[in-house]
Amino acid sequence: MPDVTPNTASVLKIAAAVVSDLDGRLLLVRKQGTAFFMQPGGKIDPGETALAALCRELKEELGLHVTEDRLLPLGVQKAPAANEPGMTIEAQLYGLVIDEPVEAAAEIAEAKWVSREQAWELPLAPLTKGYVIKTVS
Repeated sequence: MPDVTPNTASVLKIAAAVVSDLDGRLLLVRKQGTAFFMQPGGKIDPGETALAALCRELKEELGLHVTEDRLLPLGVQKAPAANEPGMTIEAQLYGLVIDEPVEAAAEIAEAKWVSREQAWELPLAPLTKGYVIKTVS
């Protein structure tokens, strides 16, 4: 009988923030050496909660010091990984509204505030294009 166990090695579990400002613009980031814009966030380390991972990633990537109670759960979404062929991401999404400056750091090459209309003009990661821009407000 063939093995029908799903290949969980091809799924990356991440936490990501749908960051907006008081004017409703979205913050999108582009990692170094890549073309796609996406939400800030990253992989959840073993033994780490999604919230803890996201707070760590926001500090490392953007210099944001965010406490877990500021993050609003938006659910879990799956999409093809933008920068890792053959991989799927399982993203725990959280909403965050900020009125503080951000600065691209760590592996982030560019951080950009955009309206939803402007976002469509950028090369977007599958999760951002297929879910975030269309459904999260």
